[in-house]
Amino acid sequence: MQPIGPLMHEHRLIERMVALIQKQAKHLQGGAEPDSKFIADAVEFFRVYADRCHHGKEEDLLFVELRNKELPPELSAITDELIQEHKLGRGMVKSLYEANRAYIASGTGTQEIVQLLEKLARFYPEHIEKEDKRFFFPIMEYFNREEMDRMLADFYEFDRKLVHHFFQDKVEGYEAGK
Repeated sequence: MQPIGPLMHEHRLIERMVALIQKQAKHLQGGAEPDSKFIADAVEFFRVYADRCHHGKEEDLLFVELRNKELPPELSAITDELIQEHKLGRGMVKSLYEANRAYIASGTGTQEIVQLLEKLARFYPEHIEKEDKRFFFPIMEYFNREEMDRMLADFYEFDRKLVHHFFQDKVEGYEAGK
């Protein structure tokens, strides 16, 4: 298996969450009240799974390995674009978190939540398509089998540590009274 296999598999789960946030946005447009629990869970999903797990493997492992390769300018440019898109996604998720907190506190801001859900629902499919169709397969040509196997092992180790750290952070947060 190539290292892009797990990354593409992760994309499928992200797409499923995107469908759910689109559904929530439609409910809100129809006059429903925001489901603040669902929105908080969606924020956690995008922060932990999409960003720390998925983008973490890309930025901390794959892109680091790519720095050692002589990529053509178009692939280097896409790498830079992806890094910027990851930052943009983080910002949107932070804004959704803040809008949800404001809604919980005041009962206002439904339209902002709708806009942010729709923005995320447009952003992720385009980002995923860029990676799946224009980036992942071409960059694999720059790795030999040994490098791919090592990276795949690093991905699995990254995931193992992430779960541990995720729950450790939760416990420490509660211990600190957060």
